[in-house]
Amino acid sequence: MDNRITVDLKDGVADVRLVRADKMNALDDAMFSALIETGERLKAEKGVRAIVLSGEGRAFCAGLDMGNFGKMASGERDGGKSSTGSSLVTADRTLGGSNRAQHAVMVWREQPVPVIAAVHGVAFGGGFQLALAADMRFVAPDARMSVMEIKWGLVPDMAGMVLLRGLVRDDLVRELTYTGRIFEGAEAERLGLATRVCADPRAEALALAAEIAGKSPTAIRAAKRLLNMMQDEDQHALLKAESVEQAALIGSPNQVEAIMSNLQKRAAAYAD
Repeated sequence: MDNRITVDLKDGVADVRLVRADKMNALDDAMFSALIETGERLKAEKGVRAIVLSGEGRAFCAGLDMGNFGKMASGERDGGKSSTGSSLVTADRTLGGSNRAQHAVMVWREQPVPVIAAVHGVAFGGGFQLALAADMRFVAPDARMSVMEIKWGLVPDMAGMVLLRGLVRDDLVRELTYTGRIFEGAEAERLGLATRVCADPRAEALALAAEIAGKSPTAIRAAKRLLNMMQDEDQHALLKAESVEQAALIGSPNQVEAIMSNLQKRAAAYAD
């Protein structure tokens, strides 16, 4: 796990770092496992009062590892999400309703203490959904974000629909999802996706986490339980729906065309 995520716990603040810097912290199978294992451990670890989630190197998280898209196009369809599209739907699910890929994100929303994501560089696709799981997002002005799944002929299926619904107006969620366009820090703040735009997101996140860690931990945990209750509405159905749609898309002709046209750097030719 240390080659994917590190944790430094000091004065009640868990400084969690994605450390696959050579791949812009992209999500491969080992990263999915590390996110889940780290998140589950922190849920139960005594002394944790706040968490800062960030990425080492040039990016927060570039999304699903590019190698997994090639496998989807070839029919192998391996990776952290599943080995086949159908297994997204039939996979064992957590008590909260998540499959494995969703759990790598939702485990951070399920933390009993506040989580602050410090976003710099890029947060694309699954990386963007990971940032959404945090209670707050501190974002660099030039950070680039995207609901990028449509580029690959897919839909967000790492709890993005559960997490976006309480943050952004419905029509704007649809626009971002349909286009996959890239937006930066200032627009993220206007849309409601960034809590704060700051030159050094990690430093400010750590400072706020330290402030939170100085408050009553029982009150903070109680407040988080109440705040989470405000957002939870038919979560099981929405998580399952993400998987049903994604399972139908993976390996389909237009999804393969989306991958191949990107890999071959040519215009896509989709079939109706």
